[in-house]
Parts: sequence; structure tokens; C-alpha cells
Amino acid sequence: MSNQILFLLLVSPALMCSFVDSMRFELKSNQPKCINEDIKSNALTVGKYYVVSPSEGYPVPDSHKITLRVRSPYGNNYHFSDRVESGNFAFTAAEAGDYTACFSMAPDHDPVLTVIIDFEWRSGVAAREWDKVAKKGQLEAMEFELKKLYGTVTSIHDEMFYLRGREEEMHDLNRATNSKMFTFSFLSLLVCLSVAGLQLWHLKAFFERKKLL
Repeated sequence: MSNQILFLLLVSPALMCSFVDSMRFELKSNQPKCINEDIKSNALTVGKYYVVSPSEGYPVPDSHKITLRVRSPYGNNYHFSDRVESGNFAFTAAEAGDYTACFSMAPDHDPVLTVIIDFEWRSGVAAREWDKVAKKGQLEAMEFELKKLYGTVTSIHDEMFYLRGREEEMHDLNRATNSKMFTFSFLSLLVCLSVAGLQLWHLKAFFERKKLL
């Protein structure tokens, strides 16, 4: 038990890292709004959204219905809902990069309508339904917390390798760019020296023909 408590104390700061993107924002009928989320390949991601009713206790009017489309970095559609007041989505990312969730409304409202949307987007370890896991497995409190910590540490470990891979790609790109710039600079210098030599030769020949030398 002491080892488990020590492990809990060591990795508990990792729980301070939030993987949940929850927000509430305004959407105008003439101005779509897109939100990006950087997701790793094969990572689970879930999202839920709803339109906040302009009159508390009353249903959302038809004029306040929204459209949502979720796309991958390469433009593949992962979710689409048209003229809805709420919804949710869940998928496993097949591509790594920035996924985009674009909210919009019918643009033919006059005057312009403004709605408030509550949106929660979770990915990685935060997307797992830990409450259901605990209820299903009849886990003790400490074991449950350790499983959550293990999932968080694994996610951070994978994120570090992902960022390291991105950093190596940037280094390779910088090296290739520097090599091309060096080659271009060398060729430019060679051309300039060749032109200068041809000019000197031409001037020398010109002065010799004019018998100025």
C-alpha cells in the first residue's frame, strides 16, 4: 500500500494537466465559427454540444438550430448534423493533426441572430468514461485512482513521443532548407563571379581594340 501511495504522490501532478476542452461561446447566423483540436493518430475523441435556450425553461426555437461538421486534417468528414439543437460525436482518429469542428446557422436571418453554444471536446485519456469502468469492475477507490493515473501517464508518454517525432520532422526540414539555401547561395556567387569575369574580359578587349591600353 505504501508503494501505491508513493506512486500516487509522484504522478498526481500529471492530473493537473487538462485534456478537456469545454467552452461556451456565441455564434452569429452570418458568421460560422470553427474550433481546432490537435489529436494524435488512433486516439479516442468524444464531443457533445447543445444550444443554450434564450428563454430558460422553454425549448430552443427552430430559428436557433445549428449545423456542425467535424473534419480531419485531410478534409475527411467524421461528423455532420444539420439544424439540430444538441448532439454528440465519438470516433477514433485515423490521422494525426488538427481536427476542425465548424458551427454554422442559416445565413438568411434578418436581423442577425446570435445563439450561445455549450461545447465540450475531449480526447485521449480524458475521453474515457472512468465512472462506467469503476462501476462495471467494482474497483476499490485506490485501484481506481491508480488506473486513472496509469492512463494519464501513458497518455503523457505517448504525447512526448509524438512531440519528439514532430520535432525531428522540423529538424529534418530545417536541415534540408539550409542545404538548399547553401547550394543556391553558392550558385549565385558563382554566377556573379562569372559575370564579373566576363565584364572584365569584355572591357579589356574593348580597350585593346581602341588602343587605350
